[in-house]
Amino acid sequence: MALKKFRPLTPAQRHRILVTSEGITTGTPEKSLLAPKTKSGGRNNTGKMTMRYIGGGHKQKYRIIDFKRDKQDIPATVKTIEYDPNRSARIALVVYADGEKRYIIAPTGLKVGQTVMSGKNAVPEVGHAMFLSDIPLGTVIHNIEMRPGQGAKIARSAGTYAQLSARDGRFAVLRLPSGETRMVLITCLATVGSVSNADHSLEMHGKAGRNRWLGRRPRNRGVAMNPVDHPMGGGEGRASGGHPRSRSGKPAKGLKTRYPKKSSNKYIIERRKK
Repeated sequence: MALKKFRPLTPAQRHRILVTSEGITTGTPEKSLLAPKTKSGGRNNTGKMTMRYIGGGHKQKYRIIDFKRDKQDIPATVKTIEYDPNRSARIALVVYADGEKRYIIAPTGLKVGQTVMSGKNAVPEVGHAMFLSDIPLGTVIHNIEMRPGQGAKIARSAGTYAQLSARDGRFAVLRLPSGETRMVLITCLATVGSVSNADHSLEMHGKAGRNRWLGRRPRNRGVAMNPVDHPMGGGEGRASGGHPRSRSGKPAKGLKTRYPKKSSNKYIIERRKK
């Protein structure tokens, strides 16, 4: 993927940086793998706005992604690499030997015409889904299950990956994208390689309108409000606002929100870096 910068012919284009569509082979999705996607505008079932700053945006259809890779030991050929409006990564349409079509998250380096496989007979090559017990140590992986058969939960967004550090009995030790080191059962599946579209984090929209296309409405800062509206509001002149808090008074920037007695704590060897 490459970044595209624009000549500053308009104020919007002055700071605009986009990822090119290099590598995308088609603009038409597979109809059988589309599902309707509704928008709530931040309202609940009674029509009350429960989430602010949500509304509008371009109409989208959901692409059904195969996160389980449960069609094992059957080779599949990569048909297309596509854009997905619902995620930052690119997706790949694969066609299995028996004719079934599925979408998977496209890893970096996956090309049209390549063959991918899942299961015990898979080899440690880009796009192949393997059990953590079979993947060589030090391999870069993504789309990792947390429980066997659950489907991929870890390292799914653009450019992310984890590294298989060690194996200890029933568990594999993974270095996660956040810097956390944790244990996962070796019977969980993971896909070899890193997620595509690594330049996604370098994109700059350049104008407010692009955010509106994504369904994001203008966000009002708490320090710009009155005391009746926000704990950080009020004050003479440009007051700093005091301790960072949410509108409901919950401390932000540093308050630990993870449940201290969470059952999966025992699998975390080293916490993520702050």
